Amino acid sequence: MFFRKQELEAPVPPADPTGLREKCRQAELPEAVGIAVESEISRMEKTDAAVAEYSIGLNYVETLLSLPWNAVTQDNLDLGQAAEVFDGSHAGLGQVRERVLEHLASRVLHSKRQASLLIVDDEPIARSNLRHVLAREGYAVEVAANGEEAMALLARQEFDCIVTDLKMDRMDGMQLLEAARAVAPETKFILVTGYATVDTAVQALKTGAVHYLSKPIDLGELREAVRSALLSRTHRYSNRSPILCFVGPPGVGKTSVGKAIAEALGRRFYRMSLADLRDEAELRGHRRTYVGAMPGRIIQALRSVGVRNPVFMLDEMDKIGQDVKGDPAMAMLEILDPEQNARYVDRYLEMPFDLSEVLFIATANGVERLAGPLLDRLEVVQFSGYSEGEKLDIATRFLLPRQLRGHGLTSPYPTILPEALVRIIREYTNESGVRGLEREIARMCRKLARLRLDGGAEAVAAPVGSEGAAVLLGPARFRHDDAKAGGLVGTATGLVWSETGGEIIFVEATRMRGPGQLILTGSLGGVLKESAQIALSFIRSNAGTLGVELDFFEGHDIHIHIPAGGIAKDGPSAGLTIAVALVSLLTGRPARSDVALSGELSLVGRVLPVSGVREKILAALRGRAAMVVLPVANAADVEALRESVADLPPVVLVERVEQALAVVLGSQEGAPCTE
Repeated sequence: MFFRKQELEAPVPPADPTGLREKCRQAELPEAVGIAVESEISRMEKTDAAVAEYSIGLNYVETLLSLPWNAVTQDNLDLGQAAEVFDGSHAGLGQVRERVLEHLASRVLHSKRQASLLIVDDEPIARSNLRHVLAREGYAVEVAANGEEAMALLARQEFDCIVTDLKMDRMDGMQLLEAARAVAPETKFILVTGYATVDTAVQALKTGAVHYLSKPIDLGELREAVRSALLSRTHRYSNRSPILCFVGPPGVGKTSVGKAIAEALGRRFYRMSLADLRDEAELRGHRRTYVGAMPGRIIQALRSVGVRNPVFMLDEMDKIGQDVKGDPAMAMLEILDPEQNARYVDRYLEMPFDLSEVLFIATANGVERLAGPLLDRLEVVQFSGYSEGEKLDIATRFLLPRQLRGHGLTSPYPTILPEALVRIIREYTNESGVRGLEREIARMCRKLARLRLDGGAEAVAAPVGSEGAAVLLGPARFRHDDAKAGGLVGTATGLVWSETGGEIIFVEATRMRGPGQLILTGSLGGVLKESAQIALSFIRSNAGTLGVELDFFEGHDIHIHIPAGGIAKDGPSAGLTIAVALVSLLTGRPARSDVALSGELSLVGRVLPVSGVREKILAALRGRAAMVVLPVANAADVEALRESVADLPPVVLVERVEQALAVVLGSQEGAPCTE
């Protein structure tokens, strides 16, 4: 309900020196807001303009008048155009693209759905006439002869409004109203009767009817009653905006995808960084009882965009701090809860503001630092790292043209060959995303810009290939281990995940005389040390089956080392690799170096699933591994990756350690269960 002009005109005094009442009339504020504004203006008129209370009241009224209480942008519901926006601005989106298009599809269905009506009357002529009249209004109309037939229809489909006679056989209109409200509480009811009395009208309205009409029915009155009953249908079916949380490593395009969503929907976009947020009052606002008070960041952002349904990106949510001024993460609960944010109360406003139509998108590098109650309100969309092919596509289509334009290399464009970009990706970046790749391309463009400035266009006329990129950028900054052919005793090739993506590692094991200790080196974390203990215990308890001497641990120390000791390592995915390295050491059989493994181990020899499968397989592809061994429980992850990356190495899925040993060490009991 809005604050109507005639309601405001009565109390207006002859003079309005501030002009606030005129702004209030033009703003068409909700009724509660209009009353609050009028009350504040009246208080200001009794206050000296020189005192602080006057400026506090003036700021408060101007803030209320500047907020977009009713301003919204209409969503673009063209799925084809939305798909073109994503495909034209991003590559490798995968499930993110599909999730946004699914959200749009649900909105399209809601917008195209006809209002459905049910006519219930025991007189055939009355049913037919009402059906004809209301169908001409564009409604989808069904009919029933009595309450029992109406309940049978309600069991099969939902109706927005039911127009029912009061007096009917078997189940009258009042009984139908009571029974239908139990199964369809959102359905609106209009009761029609030829025996209208004050008592029955009061009873019908108390039971839940929204209108009560007497026969003979005035068709204009009926149309208006139905139209009035369906006014709330738009809000009821305006699908609540989801609270999405984009989780992934830096540089994979989380923020730019948020901008693409806003462009696809035709909404305005606002980004707010939470990395420096420490004070809860920055979100919830300050009480307006002192000079300098202001609304919280959320309300200020909505005032700046001018609508109440923007795409609102809460960036770096996992970086929110906490101190003595409160926990801002807990203040986010009301903002991000769809059950509460329709009546969000900022401390400065002291009245509800509807945030339910805001499309909130949070971003985080990981969910580990997010509080449980906050994570429960988020729909996590995982962003995986890009494959080498996807990085090359992104660099060719987006990064390189943008950097060439940004550095003035447009007349004409220099020729950068794909092999140069591949070398930059492999030797000058080490990341899951493409942020570092864009920096290196920009560095190369600056070198070319200086060459063109010093020697003219002829100086950069030759195509820049792999060697040219190395000359421009200098020595390689990163190297990645390759899974080379051949084999060594006591050495196994593993796959690990890190914040920069997947990597190939080597697990080395050796045995020496000693008191029987297990020595672990390589900056290993607690979980990784436990994996080594489990692998050793499994081998000792199954020594006979594995072809290992029963007393191999007596009088000997076993040393397990994972190179690159300056880098901390931890996680439950190296148990299988450690077990293979130990069996290779203790049986004297060389392990194939070109077979990369990943999997956790149980004490009874089961291979347990791991995470980061996409990044690990891509690391094996980059390292030219001939084969990858993974747990059978990760079969779905492998199939999902095959849909986006065609040239994957062969993947063997195993359920037990013996099956992995058969692949890496040669013939052994147990065979791979799946390939």
